[in-house]
Amino acid sequence: MLSGATVNGHGRLVVEATRVGRETTLARITELVEQAQTGKAPVQRLADRISAVFVPAVLVIALVTLLLWLATGHSFAGALAPAVAVLIIACPCALGLATPTALLTGTGRGAELGILIKGPQILESTRRVDTVVLDKTGTLTTGQPVLTDVVTVGPLRQDAALKAAASVEVGSEHPVAHAIVEGARQQGVVTETITGFTNLPGQGARAMIKDVEVTVGKPNLFDEVPQALREAVDAGTGTTVFVGWDGTARAAITVADTPRASSAAAVARLRELGLTPYLLTGDNEHTARAVARQVGIDPANVDAGVLPQDKYARVKALQTQGKVVAMVGDGVNDAAALAQADLGMAMGSGTDVAAESADIVLMRADVDTVADAIELSRKTLRVIKENLVWAFGYNTLAIPLAAFGMLTPMIAGGAMALSSVLVVLNSLRLNGYRRRRRP
Repeated sequence: MLSGATVNGHGRLVVEATRVGRETTLARITELVEQAQTGKAPVQRLADRISAVFVPAVLVIALVTLLLWLATGHSFAGALAPAVAVLIIACPCALGLATPTALLTGTGRGAELGILIKGPQILESTRRVDTVVLDKTGTLTTGQPVLTDVVTVGPLRQDAALKAAASVEVGSEHPVAHAIVEGARQQGVVTETITGFTNLPGQGARAMIKDVEVTVGKPNLFDEVPQALREAVDAGTGTTVFVGWDGTARAAITVADTPRASSAAAVARLRELGLTPYLLTGDNEHTARAVARQVGIDPANVDAGVLPQDKYARVKALQTQGKVVAMVGDGVNDAAALAQADLGMAMGSGTDVAAESADIVLMRADVDTVADAIELSRKTLRVIKENLVWAFGYNTLAIPLAAFGMLTPMIAGGAMALSSVLVVLNSLRLNGYRRRRRP
């Protein structure tokens, strides 16, 4: 893979472009930002409904003002001035700028920080969220496990077991599979040619090596798992998969995936934002609880051994308990859960399917960005509400002053312009948002 802005200093470079035009990552980022900046948040729809009543009401107030001033013996010119002042002071410029300016600034700042908010309605979701479900592999952890141990039973040699497992896993995209294949390569093990590869989502994989069907995955894929291999799972500190054929597991291979350096601080920040973190993973319970302890998640909130279809069900179960759930994941297995959650957040380092299913895409592979996304979204929504309160409050107070002749049309025009400037300046405060780090 060739990254953008790469410089070839020597020799000839042949590059195959697999995505061009609107399919490139840059084009997708631009499209998401534009989508977010041109949409309407629910609070803006409320403002639109109020404006639909507000504008005709102002016209009526201006007309009544003109008639009352005429009825009290004032000249037409003297009556026209306060009526015009009412129309000028009530011009809903600040009201129209309240939401778009905040959205443009907030989503723009988010894009600078690697946070892509797909639509303004997402801001309301971040305000209501009280539970965040975190995937383990690739989210809380680096997603780059390494081979640590190979345990065999009977006459099977370790290199033979590793060779069989790596040959099957060459066809898989799972991080555990990559770790096994890379571990075999580093040990000089040459893989066999396979046929009939079958991926078993959340379970493992199968393939034919010569005339033998070899299975690599969880213990439930085998009719028999020797006790010595089960003990390898209990003693290990990582993820263990089994290798075997003819229904019997012959070896256990363990890979370890370390938590990201920022994960513990990120979980602490999520708690500070009023969110309860949960850990949801397809890994075994022993490994899941070990990671939970390292990052500061309550063991009672750990759900291990979860299949892809079960992740969706677990998120839905939390919702039925009255929780408003944010789901954070990065893989194909997380797509359904991301779509079901009240707020789906996909790590940009993950798959396209996960990114398409999510409401917010985090382009940086850093869990702390989850807290940044929620915090920035909430701040943007708060600024929108401040702008709307100011716009409505300003009109509510200024219209009576204009109607009673306390504001001339010139002063009313200056006040109206100042109101719009204040709304824009308040929105621009979002440009000052900085990623907060816990000590």
